[in-house]
Amino acid sequence: MKTINICIGSACHLKGAYDVVNKFQSIVEEKALEDQVTIKAAFCLGECTKAVSVKIDEGKIYSLKVKDVEDFFYRYII
Repeated sequence: MKTINICIGSACHLKGAYDVVNKFQSIVEEKALEDQVTIKAAFCLGECTKAVSVKIDEGKIYSLKVKDVEDFFYRYII
């Protein structure tokens, strides 16, 4: 089981965090991976200047825009 933590704090919220969350959810549902991938909102991942911040499990923090979510998903999740 992989957990994707997506920051929804102030800076990330302003840069489209909820669009990123929705895109991840859409991909997970489309691929029927609900039992393998969990998406969680986080209030701060500590990388506000790189918003939208995303972290897989307890790993590295990445900066994403909505247009990058699908590529990121296939590269790091699948």
